[in-house]
Amino acid sequence: MTKVRLSALALLGTTTGLVGLQTQTAHADIIHADDVIIQFSLCVGNDCVNGENFGFDTVRLKENNLRIHFQDTSGSSSFPSNDWRIVINDSSNGGDNYFAVEDSNTSRQVFRVDAGAPANSLRVDSAGDVGIGESNPIVELHIQDGDSPTVRLEQDGSSGFTPQTFDIVSNEANFFIRDVTNGSQLPFRIKPGADTDALFIAADNDIGIGTDSPAAPMHIRRSTGGFLSMIELENNGPVALIMDNNDASTPVEWRIGQIPGSTDLVFVTPDAVGDEFKLSTGGNLTITGNFISGSTTLNVPDYVFSEDYELRPLNDVRAFIKANSHLPEVPSASQIAAEGLDMNKMQMVLLKKVEELTLYTLAQEDRILALSEEVQRLSR
Repeated sequence: MTKVRLSALALLGTTTGLVGLQTQTAHADIIHADDVIIQFSLCVGNDCVNGENFGFDTVRLKENNLRIHFQDTSGSSSFPSNDWRIVINDSSNGGDNYFAVEDSNTSRQVFRVDAGAPANSLRVDSAGDVGIGESNPIVELHIQDGDSPTVRLEQDGSSGFTPQTFDIVSNEANFFIRDVTNGSQLPFRIKPGADTDALFIAADNDIGIGTDSPAAPMHIRRSTGGFLSMIELENNGPVALIMDNNDASTPVEWRIGQIPGSTDLVFVTPDAVGDEFKLSTGGNLTITGNFISGSTTLNVPDYVFSEDYELRPLNDVRAFIKANSHLPEVPSASQIAAEGLDMNKMQMVLLKKVEELTLYTLAQEDRILALSEEVQRLSR
């Protein structure tokens, strides 16, 4: 049966005194050649009834297939002419319940709200802030949920690129990025309570950890005081710290770390034969080159050979050794055990003792020569 669509005025009757009203047969359209003003409510649809209870409704659409079609009849190609439609629910048995805005030229629903959506599923406040699950959005986009509010970024492969999905999630345990495609790994996490500038990237790409003023490509700062491990390298196998100078004129690469099959700490260049520097787990240090100390604080004991240097008499040295069981100025075994051994200072002390021993030997040589000459004189 053909639907009959009447205006509210037509529902009142076909009084011939109404201006601009043309009445025709029941199956004919009713055309008004003037504006139509309805001062009360309007019901449109097959299921509207006489005495409709509108409540506070001003306009009501009432039938089993509800659609509002916006058909743009612009004839020139320079004017926009796309058609749109508001669609309420599927028209098929067992279909979905929803409110949708349809691009009618392509039959695509570009906006849709399913029935049963919770309150404030989408809220735009007077400042233009958008709330998702939030009735009073505080920032430009405010997402609220009772358990782990999540933003999903999904590349579906429709443009020819490999599908990939990431989630950005926040909850009471942490803020994290989840690689959904690859086993829901969590490559990035922040625990609640992390300090300001826990991770900072400057405009020149320097990275600060604990500082917003990194002074190097990687700058780590802590203010807890006391002994603190600042960097820890951990692997299920040998690890290395690589320093690579890729300047073509002076290329060199140094590695500090472990060599597979060894527990020693080594300092090598990749093309070196053997280890340049090795520290064993037992505390032994091995170097293949020379050990050179260029400290300007070393007091080299050349002063021993000055004419005004007072060489300790051997009787005094003998008495000191008998009382202390070590040479004067040389640290004792107990002192070394308690304080460790300063190699630079020890080398200078030993050099001084060698130089003093040389002076003792020269003095003894002079005395031996003098006694030999005296013996020869007395034997004549």
